[in-house]
Amino acid sequence: MNEQITAAPGAAANSAAAESGWRNELKATFTLAWPLVVAQLAQTALTTTDVIMLGWLGPSYLAAGTLANTFLMPFLVGGMGIVGAVAPLVAQARGARDIKAVRRIVRQGCWAAIILALCVVPIILQIRPIFGLLRQDPAATIMAEQFIQVGAWMLFPALILVAFRSLLSAYAKTRIILLVTVGGVLFNAAANYALIFGNFGFPRLELRGAALATVLTNVLMLTALATYVLRHPQFRRFHVLNRFWKPDWPRFRQIFRIGTPIGLTVVSEVGLFTAAALLMGQLGTDEVAAHAIALQCASMAFMVPLGLGTAATVRVGLAYGQNDPQGIHRAGWTAFVLGTGFMALSCIAFLTLAPFIVRLFLDPTHAENANALLLAASFLTIAGIFQLVDGAQVVAAHALRGMSDTKVPMLLAIVGYWIVGLPTAYALGFMLGWRGVGIWTGLAAGLAFVAVVLVTRFALRERLGLLPRALA
Repeated sequence: MNEQITAAPGAAANSAAAESGWRNELKATFTLAWPLVVAQLAQTALTTTDVIMLGWLGPSYLAAGTLANTFLMPFLVGGMGIVGAVAPLVAQARGARDIKAVRRIVRQGCWAAIILALCVVPIILQIRPIFGLLRQDPAATIMAEQFIQVGAWMLFPALILVAFRSLLSAYAKTRIILLVTVGGVLFNAAANYALIFGNFGFPRLELRGAALATVLTNVLMLTALATYVLRHPQFRRFHVLNRFWKPDWPRFRQIFRIGTPIGLTVVSEVGLFTAAALLMGQLGTDEVAAHAIALQCASMAFMVPLGLGTAATVRVGLAYGQNDPQGIHRAGWTAFVLGTGFMALSCIAFLTLAPFIVRLFLDPTHAENANALLLAASFLTIAGIFQLVDGAQVVAAHALRGMSDTKVPMLLAIVGYWIVGLPTAYALGFMLGWRGVGIWTGLAAGLAFVAVVLVTRFALRERLGLLPRALA
């Protein structure tokens, strides 16, 4: 009896401590995540602005811009994934109180960004022969090349920007990321309006104008964040750019060892949507334009769990560096609940408001837009169905990255997207004659597979030996 009496207060104290731990984690995750979420939405607004303004020029310009961005995106996000290894590595170093490692990781992240851009820009500039092999429409290819000839150079500032964003995210300085990104959106909108249409005395550059605006916007955002890091007292002590050309090969290899699987994971997903756009290109210009609209809307919603996923990487990484298994547990599942909860709301919005949403992108009063609008609404309805699994897979993947678990998730993603998703899309779209609806259904199948396996992997992290070695 006495044992029961003394045990009861202890159990109550443990329960209160656990509840307090969850509350604190929710607060910390939300405080870290909400500027990242808004910044991710603002980042997507950069592309959305391009899509909307090119749509004002007509469906052919919208289709060409979409093909160009679709071709560029795997190279961009792949590089961002590799350089993005800076975030979990800095978070782990911060959790372990290894200040010297922080400086070296960020510096070598910048190295990785420059080297990656030098390697891929020459490939991107070969869009015309590559699209010729892929049997894309010659007229659309020529127009897309106009965008790529300028837009390819945005990789240099965009990838270096990731290293600075990762440092700031790992130290929970996310509001400056938000402010700089919002400023970039406003600048991009003004630059697009001036350079695409020839307003304010600027030449009318159309597709090249949209690309030039994107390059200038990334240069501006990089300059702003780099200046903040170099002058802020908390980060000035790292001396990120001092002796910049001094190599740190162990850190450099570590970034590629952790980041390459991340980059390939992201590329496998983006590549699935790239392949879907190329399949749409075989169906017609209206299908490509409709795909662009639906994908842009889905991407906007996706930015919320993506921002929460970035927060999960940082929070899990901090707990990992501190050898705190309960912290890892709370950080991962808190972000998961928040991410899937939001995607449930976006699912409802897409299912009920699809015809109204797509009218923001093409003028419904023009008869030539009628078919593209109808197709876009049907694609967006399917996008609403896979919102939940899309949010689940991205948060789970980021939580695993916080533990430096990237290789197996990469393999699972490749299987899900390219062995499950793409064949399903092709079979439904072309063999069964579902056309664009079948392609989008295949996308949903691939995302669902990846969501199930990655969430399961995080749930079984202890059995799979993913915890820090000190706790294994």
